[in-house]
Amino acid sequence: MSEAGICRGWTSPFDFLILLDSMNARISRRTAMAIGGAASLGAIAGCATTPRHNKDEPDFAHEPAGIKINKGMKLEKTSFGVLPDGRTADLFTLSNVNGTRFRFTNYGMIITELWTKDQKGDLGNVVAGSDQLDSYVAGFPFTGAVIGRFANRIHRGYFELDGKPYQLAINNGQNHLHGGKVGFDKKLWHFEQDVVTDKLVSVRFSYVSPDGEENYPGTLTTRVTYELTDDDQVRIRYHATSDQPTPINLTNHSYFNLAGHGDIRAHRLQLWASRYTEVDSELIPTGKILPVASTPLDFTTSQVVGDRMDQTGLSVPGYDHNFVLDHPAGVIGLTAVLQDPSSGRVMEVLTDQPGVQLYTSNFAPVQGVECTGGVRLGRYGGLCLETQNFPDAVNRPSFPLAILRPGAVYDRTTIYHFRAR
Repeated sequence: MSEAGICRGWTSPFDFLILLDSMNARISRRTAMAIGGAASLGAIAGCATTPRHNKDEPDFAHEPAGIKINKGMKLEKTSFGVLPDGRTADLFTLSNVNGTRFRFTNYGMIITELWTKDQKGDLGNVVAGSDQLDSYVAGFPFTGAVIGRFANRIHRGYFELDGKPYQLAINNGQNHLHGGKVGFDKKLWHFEQDVVTDKLVSVRFSYVSPDGEENYPGTLTTRVTYELTDDDQVRIRYHATSDQPTPINLTNHSYFNLAGHGDIRAHRLQLWASRYTEVDSELIPTGKILPVASTPLDFTTSQVVGDRMDQTGLSVPGYDHNFVLDHPAGVIGLTAVLQDPSSGRVMEVLTDQPGVQLYTSNFAPVQGVECTGGVRLGRYGGLCLETQNFPDAVNRPSFPLAILRPGAVYDRTTIYHFRAR
């Protein structure tokens, strides 16, 4: 979204989604296409203001305690443990009447569990994570965390902004990855507000990143809202402002496995992306945007994920590629449909981001990392669909805008809609 695209009306994506809730609407393939084609809704997706709720909705603008329930929509808060500096991290569980259960901690805003029903009606956890805070503090992979200030890679960790050079940490080969050595995934986020209605449960947190943190310029104030609806949508909303120009690219790094165990090579994937950003041997974009047609990156029709992994040219077979989404910039549109034939689970992904990174956990330890319930996340054990701006966009003027300036608002939404065939 360009700086000129910021509007000053009361309507924001949050208000629009609340409106859909009040109409008992479902954001799915059909609705996404309608949104993508409507100029007026496109304008809504480009707006950004402080969320405003219906006056009839219970609004809990204080730290939640215990359990809150509204007609089957439930919010629970418990302690997740104590950090080395003595601060306490909390664990939040959002659930609905269908049995869908969405659990996360305010340490790194990490999604630790996400339970959904299969075609038999049985619940299973479809994300990789740990039920132990100590695992994350000790360096558990980026699973489920909010990534910032800048997700993905920046070439050599270097960029220039308004004529001034900046050197960031080198933490991925010779490049900068996922915000640096202590990114947003390692911060304790501050609770701001929760909302529990008969259609939705929502919790909002914030983190203020000071000027110079990880050598990024400007004080960046970021708010992330996690939501669960009564029709099994998990929504993530990002909102940020800065007092100085600064790079920004926020995403969530969940590893999905719709079977709940094993690997994802038998999953089927379709992407609404007919182009991708070409990368070099270090996975840094060359600047070229190429068609996926006649390549192993062509997911414009549903494909078995594992069928062409060994044709992508990566040093370890698999996918670690950014796809250029076909929907208009700033409009929430259908991005991906992931299916697991064995369980019948289906996940639809919608976003207003310009790109999505497909990563098939190629570089996970072969022996795997132990996750909740004894499940091990190993090579191909999970699949990431990281909705985002393009890698190294801060150094590529031809890529979508990656700089947030004072007075402008970064406002992005991603939706994961779960169902079973």
